[in-house]
Amino acid sequence: MENRSVFSLDGITGMLIATVLLLSILAGLTMWGLGVQQGSAANFYQIENEKEIKMISTDNAAHWVEVK
Repeated sequence: MENRSVFSLDGITGMLIATVLLLSILAGLTMWGLGVQQGSAANFYQIENEKEIKMISTDNAAHWVEVK
C-alpha cells in the first residue's frame, strides 16, 4: 500500500519550494546585474591611437583609457 499525500515534497509543497527558489534566484541575479550595469555606466573611457587598432589582436585592450 502506498502512502500518498498532496503536501509531500513530490506534490504542491515541492512545486511551491521550486517556484520560490527559482524566483529568488531570478531576483538576486537581476539585482546583481543592475548593480554591475550602474557601476559600468559611471566609468567612461577614451580610445587612444585609433589608427593602430587591428581587427584581430589581443593588444587592442591597451588602446582604451578610463576617463576620470
